[in-house]
Parts: sequence; C-alpha cells; structure tokens
Amino acid sequence: MSASGGTKAIVAALAANLAIAVAKFVAFIFSGSSSMLAESVHSLADSGNQGLLLLGGKKAKREATPQHPFGYGRERYIYAFLVSIVLFSVGGMFAIYEGYEKIKDPHPIEAWYWPVGVLVFAIIAESFSFRTAIKESNAIRGGLSWTNFVRRAKAPELPVVLLEDLGALVGLVLALGGVGLALATGDGVWDGIGTLCIGVLLIAIAIVLAAETKSLLLGESAGVDEVKKIEAAVVDGDTVTRLIHMRTLHLGPEELLVAAKVAVRHDETATEVANAINAAEERIRAAVPIARVIYLEPDIFSESAAAAGENPAKAPGGPAAH
Repeated sequence: MSASGGTKAIVAALAANLAIAVAKFVAFIFSGSSSMLAESVHSLADSGNQGLLLLGGKKAKREATPQHPFGYGRERYIYAFLVSIVLFSVGGMFAIYEGYEKIKDPHPIEAWYWPVGVLVFAIIAESFSFRTAIKESNAIRGGLSWTNFVRRAKAPELPVVLLEDLGALVGLVLALGGVGLALATGDGVWDGIGTLCIGVLLIAIAIVLAAETKSLLLGESAGVDEVKKIEAAVVDGDTVTRLIHMRTLHLGPEELLVAAKVAVRHDETATEVANAINAAEERIRAAVPIARVIYLEPDIFSESAAAAGENPAKAPGGPAAH
C-alpha cells in the first residue's frame, strides 16, 4: 500500500466521523436516544482511531538509530493495535453498557426527526468514506478476496479503515432499526436492544483487528509471490549455484529483511564470491524493491549435511525450507 493511498482513506474517514459525531450528539441531546449516544461515542472513537493511524504513519518515517538499527516501521502496527483496543473499550463496551441501562430503564424517544435525520445523513457520509477505502484498496489488492486482503495485507491502515467503515455502516443500520422500532411500538426497549447490537458488532470487529495486527507485530514473512521472486533472483547459475535456505521478515509494511544461505562453487576466490553476493543482492532489490535489508551467507552445499537430522534446513548446508 502506498503511503498516499492509505493517508487519503484515513483523512476521508476522519472528516466523515468528526462531522457525524457532532451530528449524532446533537440528535441525542434533543431526542434522548441511547442509540444516538452510543453512535456518537462510536464516531468519536473512530475519529481518535484515524488520528492514531496518522500518528503511527508519521512516527514510522523516523530514521534508524543505533538503538533501533532497523528503523521504526513497526510503529504503524503498534498504532493499529491501539485502534483495536480503543474500538473495543471506548466503542464496544460503552455501547453495551448504555444499551443495558436503556433496557433496564426504557423511556420514549422525543423529537424523532432528529435521530432519523442524523442517521440518514450519517449513512450517506459513511458511504462516501467507505467508497474511498474500497477504491484505495482495489488499487493494491489484486485478485485477493476481501477476506484474504484483510488477512494478508502488510500495511494495516486500509484494512483498519475498511473494517471501521463497514462496522459504522452496519451500526447505523442497527441504530436506525432500533430507533424505528422504538417509535413504531412506543417501547424504548428497542432503542436499547439496537444499542446492545452495536456494542457486540464493535467488539467483534475489534477482536478481528487485534488478531490481525498481533500477527504483524509478532513479525510476518514476505508474501508467497515475493518469496518466489527472491528465490528466482538469488541464483545466477554461475557462482551462486543454489539457495540453501532463507528467512524473510517484514520490518514494516514497506521494508523487508532477507537472510539466506547460498551455495557457491568451492573453487571460487574470495573476490569472486563477494562480487557474486553483491550481484545477488542487486537482483533481489530489483525483483522486490521493499527488500531493503539483505544478508547473504555463502556456503559450500553438502548433500550429506543436507540429509542430516529431522529438519535438514537447520543443518549446515541444508536445503531451503518452504
């Protein structure tokens, strides 16, 4: 994901959520609808989340230091994880609490045109934000399904905005349903039930986001396509005769570490081996531009060493593990 694309989607969502949060809170003041209060807190939490994503993107651009020699690319993962925590605690838990209180002590909705009008406005605004996130995601997701895109994306911003906007739209429909049933039946319990449903929805989305960003924080390898490109680029068939084994790790969404042991001919000079390693690094960077940190270790391939042990990849000169 390009930084500009992610930023555009985040800014669109931030602008929509700030406007919607104000409108929902005004509707709550005039109508007393708990769904409106829960939705206003939801939109406010979403606005804070977009602020966190922008802050994470800014901090991730800092230069590497002796204490952090691989840079700060993972800051984006940390702030995306914080988003899931905010969504769970501020959005989901508050909505569940407010829904429970409304069911326990229901009261009719006053000035019904306020919540209904604001919800319709919010659905339109969120739809534009969601459309922007979809457009930016389509530019990079290729042939992946939406589920696989959310699961495999190394840049967290677009999946986060996509799920937030989807949750916001579904939450608005739930709020409109709760308010509508409360108005139709004259029973404020329906407003509370709608608020409870919003809380459960937000918690479910927060759990999905937390699981995906946790995986990124732990450290994920390069995608299948990138691994194949690196493997093809390493071997030149002349000095570098084969890839023995390789490990990759994302240091950030657009920065990849590649560490590999490669086989070289036993009769090559040190200068020839060094030149071959440098050439292999250049080929890797040309094939996968985000491979910015590369460590290649030359070795003499040994069939007997490769066959040793239950896991040959761990043995000196062992084969590549896939």
